[in-house]
Amino acid sequence: MLITVSTTHQPATDLGYLLVKHPDRAHSFEMPTGTAHVLFPEATPQRCTAALLLDVDPLRLSGAKGRGGKGQPGAMPDDFTLGRYVNDRSYAASSLLAAALAKVFRSALRGSSKDRPELAATAIPLEVRVPVLRCRGGAELAGRLFAPLGWTVTATAIPLDERYPQWGDSRYVDLTLAGTVRLSDALNHLYVLLPVLDDAKHYWVAPDEIDKLLRAGTGWLADHPEHGLITRRYLAHRRALAGQALARLAEQRLVEDAPDPDTVEPDADETVRRPLAVRRRAAVLAALAEVGATRVLDLGCGGGALLGDLARDRRFTEIVGVDVSARLLEVVERRLRLDRLPDRQRGRIKLWQSALTYRDDRLRGFDAAVLMEVIEHVDPPRLPALADAVFGHARPGTVVVTTPNVEYNVRYEGLAPGATRHPDHRFEWTRAEFTRWATEVADRYGYTVAFSGVGDDDPQVGTPTQLALFTRAETTRPTEGQAQ
Repeated sequence: MLITVSTTHQPATDLGYLLVKHPDRAHSFEMPTGTAHVLFPEATPQRCTAALLLDVDPLRLSGAKGRGGKGQPGAMPDDFTLGRYVNDRSYAASSLLAAALAKVFRSALRGSSKDRPELAATAIPLEVRVPVLRCRGGAELAGRLFAPLGWTVTATAIPLDERYPQWGDSRYVDLTLAGTVRLSDALNHLYVLLPVLDDAKHYWVAPDEIDKLLRAGTGWLADHPEHGLITRRYLAHRRALAGQALARLAEQRLVEDAPDPDTVEPDADETVRRPLAVRRRAAVLAALAEVGATRVLDLGCGGGALLGDLARDRRFTEIVGVDVSARLLEVVERRLRLDRLPDRQRGRIKLWQSALTYRDDRLRGFDAAVLMEVIEHVDPPRLPALADAVFGHARPGTVVVTTPNVEYNVRYEGLAPGATRHPDHRFEWTRAEFTRWATEVADRYGYTVAFSGVGDDDPQVGTPTQLALFTRAETTRPTEGQAQ
């Protein structure tokens, strides 16, 4: 079975650094069910392709411990001896290929790269090809699963026999995905969705599969329109495990901003609906990288989606999530699996309970602070106190603030005139209102401010999200009397 990943990001051979595989060499890895090979059929500065070829050994497959399991889809009865040797597992992409991805590209799945950390955190043009994918649900289901994640999907059903078209299509599709995506996100999408489309795992599904699913699905699964189907199939239709996983996903949706229309950005091509929340976090990470921040505060961290992105990027040596809700911080701790991280990694991440409208000495001395979709949840009379606590007292070198652009709300179908994107929003500002507030704060506390947008720029109403990047002017520190 085969999968290829290509990029035209230049120099394209940087793909080798991201995958930790030298393009001039062939790499082999022993798997419980065969041998995985990584090759680079093309490697030029303009285009580079990495191919993962899994050579399945039927003898090893039949003898793999815990394979299948009675009562699970894909499990073979004990007396079905022939089925252990005569099957499609050597030829069609399945959960076997997902397992190979996890072993062979382990660091790339985590989003870490010692040699190219900035590139690992950047969305790059990618093309993924799975020439033979067993797909229970056909090409249409492949589109439903991958398109909401920002991919342009080309899925073509493979005929049973090209010589006899009247026989119809087989259960297999030729799948091509194209998009501008972080490599780690792309690999996690494949790790989860290949076995989901196959719908027949090759090993016994134990309770720890829930953690694997939620870890790989961080940042996208909870908001996916097919999250129920994905969860049930990934967990081999084991009702108890699926129920636990769906409950944890529901908890994530409660603590994130995903339920608002802000989650998904209207697009001219309705077959591709791009999660705005993902683009927003990418813009914040890009701003932090631009200023060279390494010690970062996530103020009002909520469910921890941004903290997860920060934790996967090794350039950030100290990461602190701050929220007024102790319950949310407990959710974040479970979501990031802090209790299972090695001591060195665990030491990078801290969670503090604090109210952003009060001064907190612990928040002083950081390179940067992020207020991502936070200020609109604060009552307007309390905004001066927030500005004093963050800009006047904590005084990080950089502050990144994002907030909805209310002018863009007319582009959201189903959002009533005058309604806010989230029931907890105390206000939503126009571009002029946000510019006025940010400029006044910058002038008062000795910062400069630059403005940009996140999402597609509509010529009439601008972008769905507004972003302000505050930079502290070292020569103009305000006195305590200036802060209010």
